[in-house]
Amino acid sequence: MLDDTLKAQLAAYLERVQQPFEIVASLSDSENSREMLALLQTIQGLRADKITLRTDGQDERKPSFSLRREGADTSLRFAGLPLGHEFTSLVLALLWTGGHPPKVEPEVIDSIRALDGDFRFEVYMSLSCHNCPDVVQALSLMAILNPKVRTTVIEGGAFQEEVERREIMAVPMVFLNGEVFGSGRMGVEEIVARLDTNAAARDAAKLSAKDPYDVLVIGGGPAGAAAAVYAARKGIRTGVAAERFGGQVNDTLAIENYISVLETDGPKFAAALEAHTRAYDVDIMNLQRADALVPAASEGGLIEVKLANGGVLKSRTVILSTGARWRNVNVPGEAEYKNKGVAYCPHCDGPLFKGKRTAVIGGGNSGVEAAIDLAGIVAHVTLIEFADQLKADAVLVRKLQSLPNVSIHTNAQTTEIIGVDQDGQDTGKVTGLKYKDRATGEEHLVPLEGVFVQIGLVPNTEWLRGTVELSRFGEIIVDARGATNVPGVFAAGDATTVPYKQIVIAAGDGAKAALSAFDHLIRHG
Repeated sequence: MLDDTLKAQLAAYLERVQQPFEIVASLSDSENSREMLALLQTIQGLRADKITLRTDGQDERKPSFSLRREGADTSLRFAGLPLGHEFTSLVLALLWTGGHPPKVEPEVIDSIRALDGDFRFEVYMSLSCHNCPDVVQALSLMAILNPKVRTTVIEGGAFQEEVERREIMAVPMVFLNGEVFGSGRMGVEEIVARLDTNAAARDAAKLSAKDPYDVLVIGGGPAGAAAAVYAARKGIRTGVAAERFGGQVNDTLAIENYISVLETDGPKFAAALEAHTRAYDVDIMNLQRADALVPAASEGGLIEVKLANGGVLKSRTVILSTGARWRNVNVPGEAEYKNKGVAYCPHCDGPLFKGKRTAVIGGGNSGVEAAIDLAGIVAHVTLIEFADQLKADAVLVRKLQSLPNVSIHTNAQTTEIIGVDQDGQDTGKVTGLKYKDRATGEEHLVPLEGVFVQIGLVPNTEWLRGTVELSRFGEIIVDARGATNVPGVFAAGDATTVPYKQIVIAAGDGAKAALSAFDHLIRHG
């Protein structure tokens, strides 16, 4: 189950267990149960003085196991094997159950423990999903710290019938007390804030009371992190307000072109960005969405950034690094069937469509790579490209063309994503895609169960309209120094007019914007 290297690493981690706990397994005679038992026996054997293993569990989900600390009323269960991307989640759950303190801010821990109510969470994940661990770890920690929170982590591949019955077509998918709570990446702070209805007002008041910054960075992706580090190294008061630290990097699977880093993945890179930024005296304000920018009333005055929760931050200079997001295809059915067959992350959600028919919209590198990945999982992939030829690199196109279960349609315009059966009744999930042949005008219907949209990015700049000059594509117009048309306001990364949206370019832009902001502070007192 675990190779010698993983066993050695796990043994080293388990040395940190301080309090005894038991693992209670609910097993059947299936192969999955035998694999789970082997894994649990390995874990128990590595720390037999602190960990007890029982196999008399009676949970309806088999195989599954719960973690229970002696003397504590906690409820955390893993249904299916938490391996792949979730192996780290398993290790952390073992450590936290065993009394090892989590690396979470004390106020977050206090907020978790203060939650009052009956919170029964079920989170569905896949082992190939790089967005799932954040959610799994957040809900696991909450169950360990607060007995009023019960969490079950369910590996979708092991409970396919349950996944189909509940019509889960995207992961991570979270249910609270039987009702959909949310999908996609969520951190513990975000989940707690949604459960604690007074958190937003308290947070807004705390943010508004902060002293003005010399440099305030909006956005925590590669550009924002680089800007914060470069500004902080100048010894000036620096803050970062980010909706999600790491930005879109969190949704990137493999990173192999960031110079000096041979290979990594998005979540690891995002964590490294945050760790590097925290190594300096930077005030990081996570889960904060900017709502409006108010320029300084006079030269040398303070610029204001209004936040969605009502808080207001002030600064002498501002660096905008809000990045970009996946572009929607904007056809009927896309919004209606999002997470019900319409998806944007093939790595996360692809395994949920095993053996089914899917389509990929987009013939650039992202679209072709998605189609290649999906072809190894699903029954058939139909790729739809608006232009008259695929725009991806030739090596990717050749690979795609060699696959037997892929159909390619160029010069094709997606017109609708449908979710009706043969009788015209809405099924609540995707049943097909319509496209038009742009050369002949002929309409086509492709029966399928999943649609993956891969047509590029749109900058996160809507909140700046009317304040900062934007291009016709919504990008922030900057000069060679990263300056915008608003004095004291600079911008960097994918949200700007700088060409080639790459991590390494965004990081360089962030550094440049910080140096320009510092120069502005020197020249304007």
